[in-house]
Amino acid sequence: MSAPYELGFIGAGNMAEGIAAGLLGRGVYRDDQLIASDPAPARRDVFTALGVAVTEDNARVVADSSIVLLAIKPQGFAAVADGLRPEMRPDHLVISIMAGIGSDGIAAALGDAAIRVVRVMPNLPIRVGAGIAGVCGGAAATPDDVATAARIFAAGGESVVVSDESKLDAVTAVSGSGPAYFYAFVEAIVAGGVAAGLDEADALKLAEHTCLGAARMMLETGEPPADLRRKVTSPGGTTQAALESMARAGVPKAIRDAVVASAERSRELGQ
Repeated sequence: MSAPYELGFIGAGNMAEGIAAGLLGRGVYRDDQLIASDPAPARRDVFTALGVAVTEDNARVVADSSIVLLAIKPQGFAAVADGLRPEMRPDHLVISIMAGIGSDGIAAALGDAAIRVVRVMPNLPIRVGAGIAGVCGGAAATPDDVATAARIFAAGGESVVVSDESKLDAVTAVSGSGPAYFYAFVEAIVAGGVAAGLDEADALKLAEHTCLGAARMMLETGEPPADLRRKVTSPGGTTQAALESMARAGVPKAIRDAVVASAERSRELGQ
């Protein structure tokens, strides 16, 4: 069955906005190939500004789209699924960016275990074309379905296909939640700079560009972060003093524990 729209968003929040902007910016889809639903007029206005059709009616999005992208909070999925179920067709591809809810659970909630579901865990930097997404196909998804999902999310950065769906909890913990860890780290660096005598604006600019440069060094040189860290750390120098202070405070363990806590919460959301 031919549908008026190639891709329909159920939910028009910040992540959906980033995905849509990437797709339009890279020319993967035209604006007239997309539609989005959201109960909030302000979020619909954002998509209208992108040239995308909008509606309050989730069922219309499903009925009029070939690919349905679930961009809603997992806690609200059960209620939303009730309204989507009557419009689901055998030719639909369902892509979900909900944390925790497995592909089998999504298919069951939508009324048919044979529904083709691909789960994706993107992150917020997709809004600036620097995102990374983990992609995994459910039991009924085909290799082409997985490739389609990977292409959609690569428009906003990069995508990584994982073969085991259980790994998406770890993807959520590392890259989905990861930007928040990074921003918290930058906040702490800035606070330290201010405590050491800088004004806040200068400390923030120095921290931002330092983090950008460090990330680019990892990506462009391909060197492991441990090797790059050693290159910056002179014996008995200022960097060594900072790293030893972090170690005494338990910072490395705290970060590892935080990632594990995030993964555990992702699993809990799917129960």
